[in-house]
This record gives sequence, structure tokens and C-alpha cells, in this order.
Amino acid sequence: MNAPDDPCELRLFNSLTRKVETFRSVHPGEARIYSCGPTVYNYPHIGNMRAYVFADVLGRTLTWCGYDLTHVINITDVGHLTDDGDTGEDKLEKAAAGSERSIWDIARHFTQAYWDDVKALNIRQPAHWSIATDYVPAMIDFAQNIAADHCYELEGGLYFDTSSVAHYGALARSVTQEDGQETRGRIAQVSGKRNAADFAIWRRTPEGESRQMEWDSPWGRGAPGWHLECSVMGEKLLGFPFDIHTGGIDHREIHHPNEIAQNQAFCGSDASGANIWMHNNFLVDRTGKMSKSSGEFLRLPLLIEKGYHPLAYRMMCLQAHYRSELEFSWDGLHAALTRLKRLLIAAERLRDVDEGDADDARLQPFRDRFAAAIADDLNTPKSLTALEDALAAKKVDTGAKRALVARMDDVLGLGLLTLARSDLRIRPKDAAASEDAVAEKLAAREQARAARDFARSDALRGDLAAMGVEVMDGDPLGWEWKL
Repeated sequence: MNAPDDPCELRLFNSLTRKVETFRSVHPGEARIYSCGPTVYNYPHIGNMRAYVFADVLGRTLTWCGYDLTHVINITDVGHLTDDGDTGEDKLEKAAAGSERSIWDIARHFTQAYWDDVKALNIRQPAHWSIATDYVPAMIDFAQNIAADHCYELEGGLYFDTSSVAHYGALARSVTQEDGQETRGRIAQVSGKRNAADFAIWRRTPEGESRQMEWDSPWGRGAPGWHLECSVMGEKLLGFPFDIHTGGIDHREIHHPNEIAQNQAFCGSDASGANIWMHNNFLVDRTGKMSKSSGEFLRLPLLIEKGYHPLAYRMMCLQAHYRSELEFSWDGLHAALTRLKRLLIAAERLRDVDEGDADDARLQPFRDRFAAAIADDLNTPKSLTALEDALAAKKVDTGAKRALVARMDDVLGLGLLTLARSDLRIRPKDAAASEDAVAEKLAAREQARAARDFARSDALRGDLAAMGVEVMDGDPLGWEWKL
């Protein structure tokens, strides 16, 4: 792997060009990333969190490559409508309308819930958490800068004219021919829009109404549009152009094309604001519990209640390439947890070893395989296999192995040299037995095994299984909860 002064040949898939490209930083030795963060009107589900595991691995890889990383993740606490196609209510205003709490309290509560999940998944803190409402004056300035040449007013506020920039919608690749113009293929739902794809830069508060979050502007009292927020915070914190913009694949169709249009208008060129646009694919849930409208949707705390450590979900994400759909199932999560356990058992032997030379020649094949995989558009499935093989390697210096495993884990973020094996043993909320009852059954089974009474031993193992306990003979920890 590479020394800090020797950035690696990192190749990344650019959604804008639909090609894998060699990463070349705008500012030599630096890497600047903007990741679209959550809209904090509700709890994040595990599909939402896949985007941040992906962005975290990207950031860790750039650090491993030797770049000085500046990562920005925004918090959207205003402006995101219930329909990404620029119709409906503001998601925060709607949440506040059905609650006794203020919109500000709701935003703080769900922001903290998101941050709790970030910590639980061992996602590194970015350089900046940019809160949208902190940047409203800058958003008004940005809008004023582009309004004359690229915007027009309607009763509902200030709208961006998508025909005023070149190649609108190129990121989404979903264009149709309409009245001789290239426009996005979706229905205009706001009366007076010049083009179906035009979108709100500033949403004016209707006459006689008020919002909990609203500000004065040249276009009336109101609130900024969702798309405007990310353009402004990206420019303010990273400068145009910056290196990489990330988000879920759903952002590729509307939100990010609209950002790019605003960035083009602001910069006065075809520049998209970021050199590379990267998108993780969906987490697919066949149970239908991923949607936040489904009630008890799949959240990280629910996984913990079922007896799964959060890093089992991180492992599950790493087992699939970020651009591939990942299907969620409880069996798949359990398999990921089992794989993580095996890694921890192997890594535990290295914890008390003094770190040696990670560049030991005998470890070169594992080091090269890992480096080649992670540099190939973040191929985490192959990287995991290289890590497992390195841990299993025989007749190598243990200090050197420890150093190499630490470097690999710095990229994958599984905490292999800090997480205790016992931390993975989480009692499910609805487990039928207490830990004392489990311990009593296990002790009786050990006595039966010692007396070679295998019939009784098998019967006790069956009793434990009925209680939701999986017994793993030969494992020093002894047992695990499994529902």
C-alpha cells in the first residue's frame, strides 16, 4: 500500500460520464467531498445509512491513498418537499404540523438520531456538518447572483429556467424531445412553468399563511428550495470545482441534475461543480418495511433489538459493491454477523502483539490484492477476501501481520483491533430466556458432555435453540443469541 506522499492510482466510477476514471484531485494532495445528508423529519432507515457507509469507505480510501481529506455532509432541516419533483409540502413543516414540538425541536431530535447511527456504524466524523438553516443568507446571495440570467418569478416564488444552461439532465440521462427543447421527462405540476423540469429556487409563503421556518428575500418571505441548499454549502465549504459529490442513486434523477444546473449558472460555464459524481445503489427490502410510511420501518436500533451488532450491517454493506443493489434479509444479516465474528476471532490473536512492518515481503501478495481491489472503484467484496486471507496467513511475522490488518481495517472500518468479541453478543429484546437461564443450561450441557452423555447434551442443545440461543462448540465465547 502507499505512503502518505505517494497517492495511489484510485479509479472511480463517474455517474456523469458513466465511466471509471482515474482520480485526479483539483488541489494537489487534497481531496474534497460533499455528501448529500439526511432530511431530518424522521428517523433514518438502514437503506439511508448505506449511503454514508459508502461515503465513509470512499473517504477512508482517500486518506489511505495519502490525500488530506475534507468531507462535508449536510443536514437538510428546511426546504425538502414531500415530492422531489418540486411539489407538496416541506417535509419538516409537515412533521411539525402533526406534533406538539416546534420544527426546530424536531430537526434537532432527528439530527441526533442520525448522528447516533453514524457513530454506531463506525462512520468517521466529516470535517463539517453543514446545517442548511445556517446558510440561508448565503443562499439568497447565490440566488441573486443567478436570478437575472437563469430564473423567473411565479406566484409561488423564484424558479430556475432549465433551458438556460447547456445539457440539462445529462447526469440522469433521462431526456425527451419536447417543443424542440431537451427537457427532463416529467410532468409540469406548477402553473406557469416554462419547462416541465424547471424547479423552485425560492418558495414564497402563500398570502395569509406562515411557516415556522421562513426568511425575508427579494422574492418575498419564504424558504429556499432543497436543490439550492447543496449548491451553496458545497461552494462555501469546498469551493468550485471540488473533487467528488456523493449521494444515493435516487438523487441522480432530479436533485443532482438540479444542483449541476445551478452550479453551471453560478460559474458561468459547463462546470458541474464537482469533477466526479458518485452514487450508491439501493438497499432492497422485500418485506416492504424500508419505507418510512410503513410504520415500524427498518432502523438500526431495530437490528440491535433483534440481537445484531450495528457493525454486522456495515459488514453486510461491504460484502456488496456500492453500485450494486443489496437485498436485505435477516438471514443475510446473520451471515454477515457470523463473518464478522470469524474476523474478530482471528484478529484477537494480534491485539497484544507489538506492531511491526506492514511492508514485510511475505505479506506482499495480500497487500497487493487489497490495494488493487480497493483502488478499483472501491471493490470492498474483494478487499474483504484479501483481509481474511491475510489474517489466515501462516509463517509470517505477527507484528507485521498486525500492522497490515490495521491498515486494511482503517479502510474498511470494522474495528477489528478494538472491538471485543463479546461486544457482538447482544441479547434480543424479545428473547425468551435470561442470560442466567442460558448460563445454567450451558453448564448442565458441559457436565453432560464431560460425562459423555451425548443424548442429554443434544437435548440441552435443543432446549437452548428453542430459547433462541445458538451454541458454538469450540468457540471460547461459548454461545450467541439467535432468534
